[in-house]
Amino acid sequence: MTGPALHLAVETDGDGAHPAAWRRAAHSPAHLLTPRRVAQVAAIAENAGFTLITLDDGVLPPGAAPDPVGRIGAVERAAFAAASTSTIGIAPVIPVTYAEPFHVSSQLASLDHISAGRAGWVVTEEERPEAARAWGRPLIADAATRARESRDGVEVARALWDSWEDDAAIRSVATSRYLDRERLHYIDFTGETYAVKGPAIVPRPPQGQLVVLGRPDRVPAAQLDVALVEGRDLASVATAAAAAGTPRVFAEVDVALDTPQATAAERVADLERHAAWSDRGRLRHIGTADQLVALLEGLSRHVDGVRLHPLVLDEDLPVLSRLVLPALSGRRLVARPLPGTSLRSALGLGRPANRFAAASAAAQEDAR
Repeated sequence: MTGPALHLAVETDGDGAHPAAWRRAAHSPAHLLTPRRVAQVAAIAENAGFTLITLDDGVLPPGAAPDPVGRIGAVERAAFAAASTSTIGIAPVIPVTYAEPFHVSSQLASLDHISAGRAGWVVTEEERPEAARAWGRPLIADAATRARESRDGVEVARALWDSWEDDAAIRSVATSRYLDRERLHYIDFTGETYAVKGPAIVPRPPQGQLVVLGRPDRVPAAQLDVALVEGRDLASVATAAAAAGTPRVFAEVDVALDTPQATAAERVADLERHAAWSDRGRLRHIGTADQLVALLEGLSRHVDGVRLHPLVLDEDLPVLSRLVLPALSGRRLVARPLPGTSLRSALGLGRPANRFAAASAAAQEDAR
C-alpha cells in the first residue's frame, strides 16, 4: 500500500463494459472510431483526476452478433491520447500470446517517449482460437502455455528497455557521433519457442521501465508493477490483494451508476434485453455515486488503486467526474497526478536502474 491515497484507473475502450453499450451512447456509431472521440474521453478522464486510462485490445473484433463493433489498435489510440493530454497515465492492453515481443517493446518504448513518461502496459492473453488464425500462428490452446508466452514476452520487453543505457545516445554534431556503442547491449534471450538477441531499436524509455500491469495468476508477480486482482466481494478482493506480491495492487470493479435520466438498475435492465453483461468474477457496483464512494473507501484499506469498467462511458464517466472523484478528493482518498510527473512517480514507484549499467558498475567495483 502507498498510503491513504487511492489511484483510480478507468477502462475507456469502445462505448463501455457492456457489449450493448453503444445502444445508450451519446454519439452516432460512426463517431466511435474517430480521433475526436479518443481525445474527448481521455480529456474527461484527465480533467476528472484519474491516474490512468487503459485501452482494451486484441487481434479480433471485441463484439459478436448481434452487437459487432470495431476498434482502432490500442497502441495507436494511446499515442494519440498521449499527444492530447499532459498528466494522465495511458496503458494500452497488448497480448503477447502471438505478437512479437520485440515489436511490442518498441511500440511501448515509443509511447513512453511520446507521453514524456506516462505510459504503461496491461498484459493479457489471446484466448480465442480465431486469434491464432488471424496471426497466422499455431494455436496455443492451454492456459499454461499462454502464461509462458506472457512471461517470456514481458521478460523480453523489460530486457530490451534496458538494452540502451540512459546515456547511450550522444547526438554530438561536432564529433559526428550519435551512439556510444559500448552502452548498447545484446539481451541474448532464448525461450522455449523463440530467441531474441537485441538490442532495441528505440532508446531507453523515459521511465526506464514502463509500468507493467497484469493478473498475477497469468504473469509472475516479480514481472509486474501493478497486480490487477478480482473478486466478487470485498473479502475476496482483500485476500487476492494480500497474496499478489507486487509493488502495487489494483482491484477490478464493474460500475453502473444512477444518472439523472435513469437508475443504474434500469439502465442495466435496458441493455440486458439485447445482450448479457458477462460476469468476469469482478466486484460489481450497480447503484448510486455515494454507494460507490463508500465501496471505494472500503477498498482503499486493501488495495492501492481501482480500475473501473463503466457500463456505458457516455453515461457513467460524467457521474464519476462530477460526483465520485470530487467526493473522494474531499475525503482525501484519491491522488491526482501532478503535471510533469511520470506514471511511475504518480504511483509512488521509483525509476529502476539499468541492469546492464548496474552490472558494469559492479564489475568495475570488484576489479578494484
